[in-house]
Amino acid sequence: MQELPIELPAAWKFFSSPVNLEKITPQHMGFQITSGVPKEMYPGQIISYKVSPVPGIKTSWVTEITHVEENKFFVDEQRFGPYSMWHHEHHFEEREGSVLMTDKVSYKIPLGFLGRLAHFLFVKKQLRSIFEYRIEVLEKKFER
Repeated sequence: MQELPIELPAAWKFFSSPVNLEKITPQHMGFQITSGVPKEMYPGQIISYKVSPVPGIKTSWVTEITHVEENKFFVDEQRFGPYSMWHHEHHFEEREGSVLMTDKVSYKIPLGFLGRLAHFLFVKKQLRSIFEYRIEVLEKKFER
């Protein structure tokens, strides 16, 4: 959850553009969109990326925008990638002179016991650090 000192339309414009995802992802992850990206997000939109979750290992990730309610929320779900399941909700709530942004992420790691071990050893920590990085970048970008 993060409150940003911007108006709702500006927040929506920034966060609903997949191009801006690269700007709020740590550089060491080598995040790169490999599909074309339309100017406006829509349900059914497929976006493919290359990302390096572990240094030196690039993987493909394909997500679908499954739900969009302009200026309120959108959902992206993994169709192909490193997780068995990935469901990411982005919610926006207008406040007086600001926007409260809330991310809800549900995911499942593949590989049974090995996946659970990887989750314990580094996946959970890495996901937390990605979202902490985003908070820092967004605070700088949208400072009062």
